[in-house]
Amino acid sequence: MRLHVPSVRIVVLFLSLTIISARSYSQSIMTGNGKWEIGLGFGPMFFLGDLGGSSGVGKRFVKDLDFPLTQLSKNLYVNYYAAEWLGFRLALNQGTLKGDDAQAPNKGGAEEDRLLRNLHFKTSILEGYIAAEIYPTVFLEKYDERKGKFRPYGIVGIGMMKYKPKAMLDGQWVELQPLRLEGQGMAEYPNSKPYKLVQKEVPLGFGFKYYLKENMYVGLEILHRQLFTDYIDDVSTGYIDPILFDSYLSAADAAKAKRLYYRGTYAGAVTRPQEIQTYQRGDPTENDAFFSTILRFGWRLGDNESNRQRKQLRCPVFY
Repeated sequence: MRLHVPSVRIVVLFLSLTIISARSYSQSIMTGNGKWEIGLGFGPMFFLGDLGGSSGVGKRFVKDLDFPLTQLSKNLYVNYYAAEWLGFRLALNQGTLKGDDAQAPNKGGAEEDRLLRNLHFKTSILEGYIAAEIYPTVFLEKYDERKGKFRPYGIVGIGMMKYKPKAMLDGQWVELQPLRLEGQGMAEYPNSKPYKLVQKEVPLGFGFKYYLKENMYVGLEILHRQLFTDYIDDVSTGYIDPILFDSYLSAADAAKAKRLYYRGTYAGAVTRPQEIQTYQRGDPTENDAFFSTILRFGWRLGDNESNRQRKQLRCPVFY
């Protein structure tokens, strides 16, 4: 029996080393040695489209916001850093967008037409995207640790977003896309095409991070989404002949569509309904967009500071 003891010890030693190596390898994969990061964010989300806006004619970006309609968005992130100056982000965001002509200020300017148009909408937003983050100031840093570092960055990516515009009718939110309020898909309006509720987007933005610890940061980001549709608010072109709703929709939906396609208060529109089709409903020359301001919190997976301390204790011949 003694002859088998050395072989047994060798087997036990081999299995022990295998288990230790597997655990170390697994930990390396899970932590990514500081290359992986998870984060979350919260912040206001703003709609940029046909409805609502500030005084005068419609303007671009922040000059045409409806701050009373601001909704909170919630965000989750996973990042991989190929280098300290270059990261790749996978993100999932959820929020709500709203627009309401009644929120336009009445200052006697071009905004009066929006007040008379009197359209409104809301939609939930679910988006996912991948993006690259670039940190240009990393090359100016004088030491390796991140603690106390302020890092500005730019971001660009591509993604998909899902939405579903609705309007209030008799105290309930009614889905607008199935009602074809601008004649989408009707033979009488060949230029009005049906729109999909899942659309591509291009997120563009900038922000900064401040590292409270080696593996923990807070940050602020402004992220704009360039869209490829003008129907986030279900408004893009013009008013149609309401009699067509009876030909293309069920009786129940046709009744809703007739009440929702025009909600204006233009003088004479009730007594001369044919004039409604001469009014401008939307502006098809520009697609809708939205952006958000996000307060971010994140954690690097893997304690690099501890890793460095452990390496300093190891034999320099091997490390």
